[in-house]
Amino acid sequence: MLNSVDFSGRPFHFIGIGGIGMSALAHVLASRDLPVSGSDLRLNPITERLAAQGVHIFNQQRAENLAFFKGQTTPQVVCSTAIGAQNAEYAQAVAIGCPMFHRSDILAALMNERKGIAIAGTHGKTTTSSLVGYLLLKAGIDPTIIIGGEVSTWSGNAYVGKSQYVVAEADESDGSLVKLAAHIGVITNVELDHPDHYSSLDQVVAIFDKFADQCETVIGSIDCPTVKSRLKPDISYSLEADSGADYIATHIRETAEMTTAEIWERGEKLGDLSVPLLGLHNLSNALAAVAVARQLGVSFETLAAHLPGFQGASRRFEHRGFYQEILFVDDYAHHPSEVKATLAAAQVQRSGAVPSGCDRHVIAVFQPHRYSRASTLLDEFAAAFDGADRILVTDIYSAGETNTANITGEKVAEAIAQHQPNTEYCASLEAVTRSLQTSLYPGDIVIFLTAGNLNQIIPEVMSAYQDAADLASLQPEMRPAAVLK
Repeated sequence: MLNSVDFSGRPFHFIGIGGIGMSALAHVLASRDLPVSGSDLRLNPITERLAAQGVHIFNQQRAENLAFFKGQTTPQVVCSTAIGAQNAEYAQAVAIGCPMFHRSDILAALMNERKGIAIAGTHGKTTTSSLVGYLLLKAGIDPTIIIGGEVSTWSGNAYVGKSQYVVAEADESDGSLVKLAAHIGVITNVELDHPDHYSSLDQVVAIFDKFADQCETVIGSIDCPTVKSRLKPDISYSLEADSGADYIATHIRETAEMTTAEIWERGEKLGDLSVPLLGLHNLSNALAAVAVARQLGVSFETLAAHLPGFQGASRRFEHRGFYQEILFVDDYAHHPSEVKATLAAAQVQRSGAVPSGCDRHVIAVFQPHRYSRASTLLDEFAAAFDGADRILVTDIYSAGETNTANITGEKVAEAIAQHQPNTEYCASLEAVTRSLQTSLYPGDIVIFLTAGNLNQIIPEVMSAYQDAADLASLQPEMRPAAVLK
């Protein structure tokens, strides 16, 4: 299958080109001067960038779009798991005999051309792949980078380098991870996160196990019990001093600005490392990036010198605004473990300077993502919000799923309220917006937790505080006791 992907000049057409993973591949192919087109129902800044690059963009998915290639060689059509036979454009492509590829086939073919560095794991893929790409760029290695998030260093979600290395985020959500064979494979952790595709953790482990078998070298976190006991990486890393890992972080110090630690390589101290990201999970991600870079011969001095300049990937504890002493944060967390890690990072942020006379509270605004995940992991979600003083839960973002589990956002809120009484259910994004526009106080940290569309309301919520001369016009002077833990 991989050998049938043609990079010699035959056109590529992406159905759903505006997606974060699809657009990164389209960017790489267009940068190679290959003819690229694509369609999406909603245009966005990513499709605008692709259009500026010469990619032909259709704003509808219709059978007629394939007529664009009339008189030419039929295009190679690329789609994700979300696109199926019911899609008119997909059906037409099959009917006229276009070679059909899943996006993972294109990624696998690109990685097979060079030396792939595939970053896999249930959590932390985007941040870790961004860190690896950033550090290799700063070290003078010029990799091609394909990730699932926007990074300011290369102004997008993809970068085309001139070296033999390709750093890519490797997705396990639909099982396509097994198509990848890499020079270096990284496994950050393994949990059940996609019950729409996997019925058990054993099935997830089987996918990662096959991926590991296909990598020349596997680097993994043995702080994850599943990675340690069932995948047994060739090179290990850990935040536990007595773990026996190849790479260890000790004397860890967390502040509101960064995390610092001493880094050890196989029993030898390399030096101090400052990570400009909050949370121990991000220190672990940085340690994985150090292990990859060291495997490629990069000096620790180079890594330590450049890492403090890393600005992070979008939607990973991303500061969206700071108005009336209120910090607004956008985060992609949508699994209980990710929610816990993000709220732990918020507690570190909370330790920073507080405006005089203010109480600093953490407000978690949560949009559950997928009915299957909300239903399967309901008990875990219920116990995941201990790091918040107040929780707002809105309805579930379906991501195209049918609600066979009869789960609702209100039921998720009720489950969380059993652990956290200060939990509110807001049935719509409009209700969330109205609540937040009149209930925030100086010192608050408001975190929008979503893999759906909740973050679209952030500008409107912020505008109420950005435009107000003071907070007196928005809410009472004293914070109501009901919102306290």
